[in-house]
Amino acid sequence: MTIQSSCDDIRVLAEAGICTITFNRVAKKNSLTGAMYLALAGILEQAAGSTEVRVVLFQGDASVFTAGNDLGDFLHGPKPDENAPPFQFLQALATFPKPIVAAVCGPAVGIGTTMLLHCDLVYAGDNAMFSLPFVNLGFCPEGASSLLLPQLMGHQRASEALLLGDPFMAEAALEVGLVNRVVPPTECNTIAQAQAAKLAAKPLASLMASKRLLKSGQMAAVQSRIAEEGRVFADLLQQPAAKEAMQAFMEKRKPNFSGL
Repeated sequence: MTIQSSCDDIRVLAEAGICTITFNRVAKKNSLTGAMYLALAGILEQAAGSTEVRVVLFQGDASVFTAGNDLGDFLHGPKPDENAPPFQFLQALATFPKPIVAAVCGPAVGIGTTMLLHCDLVYAGDNAMFSLPFVNLGFCPEGASSLLLPQLMGHQRASEALLLGDPFMAEAALEVGLVNRVVPPTECNTIAQAQAAKLAAKPLASLMASKRLLKSGQMAAVQSRIAEEGRVFADLLQQPAAKEAMQAFMEKRKPNFSGL
């Protein structure tokens, strides 16, 4: 089967019913650019329409899943809106009809964590570190995380993760149900591939029907929340706090939010 990526920083391999998508920008900690988001959305569209693809698997490197959005890309790119590449990817991910597996090692920042809320099975290396620093950057949550994270963690833990932006490790993610299992980083991708192979051996119609039933009660709400978060996110991105946070990041200093 042929599934193509439009970006060299996203590798894709489809074989034996599994479409493996690999973040391939390790020198930049797999931070995601607009081109990478469009490639990811395109791959998911191809995989959804392929009769040969039964499962999608996301993976990064043993040292890093993804550092989230490339802030330089945000600074210098066009003004975003709810239809910007990251939100195209998130909508494609949230509505993908087949099982999605993820192997997460090292940092999973921002969208690197929120995208996992739309995966069906998640395996984490014991070096995995999850972080949702949206408020710290002058942004707001995305990926319907403002809806799904409280459902998963409870309001207080979700508030700690989203309002304080404090990172949490793999064992904490396992405790709240964000991941299925914690394994050694060198084994994570292999274990995720083995689980994806188990899924790929099952009848596709049954897999898709079961996933649809699991998600049917909240799909409309998830899509609506992704769009709402996208509108708010795009507005906040133009505000002084976000500009100060990103400039401080580029200058490797602590942001000054006094008066903002």
